[in-house]
This record gives sequence, C-alpha cells and structure tokens, in this order.
Amino acid sequence: MDTWEPTWPGRPSGASSLGRRISVLRADRGWTQQQLADRLGISRVAVSHLETDINTPSERTVAMLAGLFRMEPHDLVEATSYPVAKSDRLPLVVARWTEVEHRLAMLERDLWWLDGDAGPARAPDRNTAERVLGEWEIVLGKLADRVFDPEGAAALSAARRVVADRRRTHQ
Repeated sequence: MDTWEPTWPGRPSGASSLGRRISVLRADRGWTQQQLADRLGISRVAVSHLETDINTPSERTVAMLAGLFRMEPHDLVEATSYPVAKSDRLPLVVARWTEVEHRLAMLERDLWWLDGDAGPARAPDRNTAERVLGEWEIVLGKLADRVFDPEGAAALSAARRVVADRRRTHQ
C-alpha cells in the first residue's frame, strides 16, 4: 500500500533537499534530533522542521551545522534547496573542532612522544615525563569543569584516566 507524504511548496524533495542532507549527516554521527538541537541551541522541533524542509535554516544555523559536521558552510548547502541569496551570505570557513578535541589531539601527540615513538634519542627522561603528565592532569581537570557536552565530558574522563594510569607507571 502506498503512503502519502506531504510535500512543501517551493521545497524540492529527494537528494537535493538540504533537510535530507542534515538528517543523513546527523544520523551518520549517531545523534538524535535532541542531541543535535542541544548542540545548536535550538529546540528538537526546530531540528525536525529543518530536516523536513518546513523551515530553511538561517546563515548562523548553517554555519553551526557545518562546523558540527566538519565541513565548510558552502559544501553543506551545495546542490541543495538552500536559497542562493542566503548562501551568498554564508561565511567561507567555520571552526570545526572543539577545544576538547583540540586538547585531546595534543595529549595524544605528547603520549606518543612519551612512549619514545619519536625515536630513542628524543625520548624524555623520567622527570620530564612526570612533569608533562602532571601538567596534563591540571589542563584536563580545568577543561572538564567547563564542558557540558556529554560526549566531550566522556572523552575527557577517559583521557584523565589514561594520564593518571601513565603517571602511576612513571613513578
């Protein structure tokens, strides 16, 4: 039996739908509409309206979505139903990484160095390793106090455990 789905005047459906693209990108990350709404600072109903093309997102919302989906705003709206007049006002670039992600990447680099993977001549001594790990405990602790995103908080918690474990093995 065929089901009837409403279409909204002036808004294409199918692959060229910006709403469908947003929905697919959200689902690819395993986020619910509520989780995306929380990241954008809008309601779940507003996300639903964006995904069904009831509403067209503002330039601000497109820029934020692009950052969340790790792409540039023009790439997000390219070949979609997003109005050309609005796309002309989109920023060329957006921030794609959070401070938590940036700090965790830096920690990973430091752990690589502490493991001696940079080569034996570059391996740090025990005091240097202890100092570096101690500094990371402080940085991660301060950052954890300012993070509200559950995924970021979980990643920081895991990183703090790794640093604490490394400190115990270096003592």
